[in-house]
Amino acid sequence: MRVSKTNNPISRVKCVVNTCHFYVPGDHCAAEQIEVQPRNAVSSQETDCATFAPKNE
Repeated sequence: MRVSKTNNPISRVKCVVNTCHFYVPGDHCAAEQIEVQPRNAVSSQETDCATFAPKNE
């Protein structure tokens, strides 16, 4: 999944992962879209943000 970073953070998404390329101070995500996996997760511990990209990438 190739996602672009925008100038408009997703206002209803809180992200505190400050090591992510899409992180914006104030705990926001500036990815044009996000993808959370896997499809059949039954708890938050089983989920994963597939949009995450290391800040230094």
